[in-house]
Formats: sequence, C-alpha cells, structure tokens
Amino acid sequence: MRNRTSSRQAFTLVELLVVIAIIGVLVGLLLPAVQAAREAARRMSCSNNFKQIGLSIHNYHSAYKQLPQTMMGTSRTEIANVTYNSSRLYTSGLVGLLPFIEQQALWEQIANPSQDLTPGTTLPGGVTNNTWPAMGPCAWVTQYRPWATSVPGFRCPSDPTQTPGIGTAFTNYGFCFGDGVQFVNNGGKNDWGNIDNDNNNTNGINQTWVATRARAANRGMFWARHKTTFASVLDGLSNTIAAGEIVASGGKKELIADIRRDMPGGGDAIVRDPGICLEVAASAGVVGIDPLRPNFYTRSTNIVPRATRWADGRANYSGMNTIFPPGKPSCADGGDNTRGIYTSASRHQGGCHVLMGDGAVKFITDSIEAGDSTAPSVERDGAVNAQGAESPYGVWGALGTRDMSEVIEIEL
Repeated sequence: MRNRTSSRQAFTLVELLVVIAIIGVLVGLLLPAVQAAREAARRMSCSNNFKQIGLSIHNYHSAYKQLPQTMMGTSRTEIANVTYNSSRLYTSGLVGLLPFIEQQALWEQIANPSQDLTPGTTLPGGVTNNTWPAMGPCAWVTQYRPWATSVPGFRCPSDPTQTPGIGTAFTNYGFCFGDGVQFVNNGGKNDWGNIDNDNNNTNGINQTWVATRARAANRGMFWARHKTTFASVLDGLSNTIAAGEIVASGGKKELIADIRRDMPGGGDAIVRDPGICLEVAASAGVVGIDPLRPNFYTRSTNIVPRATRWADGRANYSGMNTIFPPGKPSCADGGDNTRGIYTSASRHQGGCHVLMGDGAVKFITDSIEAGDSTAPSVERDGAVNAQGAESPYGVWGALGTRDMSEVIEIEL
C-alpha cells in the first residue's frame, strides 16, 4: 500500500489575518517615520532657500553698497492710472534679489518695459502706450505676468499653500522691520517718496512729527522706503535678524497665516498695548481668537492676507517684526497698508527659521524669551518706551533691532 502525503497549497484564514495584522502594525510604525523624514527633507530645503537669500543679500550689498530696499521701485506720478504706470514704491526687496538667485530672465522682464501678460488676462485700459513700465506696475496688478510668476527659492516646501483666485505668487520669507509698530507700513514716507503719512506730492506740514517717530520706531535691519547698509547694523550682523519665515494665507482665518484687522480702541491701540492682539473672543460669534478653535480666528473676524504677494514690499506680504515670538497671531489697525504686528511663523513643528545678518540660518523655537507682550511699542515720546530704549520684547525683540546695543546672552 502506497503512502500519500498531502501538500499545503495556501494559508488558513487565521494565518492570513495574522499576516495582515502584522503588515498593518509595521505600516503604522513606519508611516510616521516616513512622514518625519519627508518633513525633515522639506525643512532642510527651506533652510537652504534661506541661505541662498542670505547669500544674495550679501552679493547685492557688495554690488550696490546698500541692502535691497523694501518698498522700492518707481514713485507715484502725476499721470493717470498710477497703479498701472508706476509701482508707487510698493515693490518688495525680493525683486532686487532676483539677479543674485539665478532669476536673471525674470529680472529682465521686470527691469524693462514690456507687454508680458498673465495667461488668460488682457491688458487693462489706462496702461500708457499699452506697455508696462520698467519695474512694473503695482504689486497687486494680477495681469502683470512677473507678479504672478512663482519663484521656487522664495517658497518653503513645508508650506505649499496656493489659493485659487489670488492671481499673484506667494512667498515664505519676510524681511525684518525690527520691534516697532509705528510706520512699519511705509517707513514714514508716502508713495511719492516724500516724508508724510498722506499721498501728497510734497513733504507734509507735519514732516518733522512723522520723520522723528518713523526713525524712532523703525529699528530693524530693513526700513521701508529707506536705504540701510551693513554699516548701520551696530549690534553686529550675527546678532541681528535680517528675515524670518512667514506662512501664506489660505483664507481659512488661521492664526499663523492670516492677519486680524480693525483692532478695537483705534489706531494707537496696538502701539500702546500689542497684547490686545492675543485676546480670545468671549464666544465664537464675536471677533477675535476662536475659543473653540484656538488656532483660528472666529468667522466674524475680518482678516488681511499674509504672504500672498512676493513682489509687494508691505509688511503683511513680505515682512515681519519681532514683537510676538514665532507662531503667535498677527494684527493690523486697518487693511494691508497699515501699521501692525506681523509675526514670524512656519509649518515646521515648534518654531521657524530666521536669517541672520551674517547669512547664518537659525531655527528659533516658539518658546524663545520675548519679554512683555503688553509693553508699549518703542516710539518717540512714548510714555514708557521712549526712543533709543532697549527692546521690551526680550531676546526676540533684541534680535530684531540693528543698533540698540542689547546683550544677547543665549546661544541660538
């Protein structure tokens, strides 16, 4: 009699379920590690972009003996349709860096008169000779192709936000305007280039008042519509922030990506007490930080977009100041051309990158010592913090000033 041996052809149901469970556990263990590795790569790329921006700033300074000017370009003119026929001194310093970050072709489009149009648009009426001027129109003119062109080196891969319908390209890097609020929106000059807070074509009768307060409050490495140099950074390039990360608005009323506008108490409220920016709304039905969703504003809160125009030099689009530590809210006393608190932030866990004046890139945690957030902003004739005072916003505020002689006692 012949013995027959049976051969097994497949797993039993129990064994199959065990194998599936083991694979599921392994995937569950590996997925966070894969995600962490991807974010580490994005963060490294983000840092490298910043290093290239730092190098371009130094090369720009070597070429022109000054830092790239924020809110620059062509001044307002007497001709009609000034928004199309001049940039009204709103252009970002990022535009001036283009030739130094291998974007010569884009720079040539901007620096010369052209008829370049964003695909799907037509030339608006009022453009002189149907030709855009050298240095382009104002930064919010979406028909102008360069302003709608995304520059990879100005975006952090950790923040891929793209908002349909905006029409302009974004940035994630903002120049540092210091630790002040007053005149951070225009540096004390109007879009004619005159010392005034109104759009007059001559210096205003209150020019001394404006000039002294603008000089007192604008203490950063960059000062809107003014020339600054490395020589003016008396605190040392390694102790002074040149730029910080900013998060682009997605229109979701998110604390780190949108700016609360129309603060209560009038225009001076956030100058006298920046802390009102941090107030949580009494309920979800009123304006302020949403008590039910603390990373968002309430639906009733009016906002200004952040970082949605790389070519716009205003602080809400391509700037930051060192009043609140990274990751805190931003707020303004009006729209996108008003003074305000413009906070650095990122999509990285626990902090953001900053570019120091010497070109080094540092990661600053959200918990950096930032002094008293309710202290009045430094200004001339301020009741507490008069012109020339040390920053009331601790180490973070001190890193934002260029010549206040604060001592930085921590290792960044």
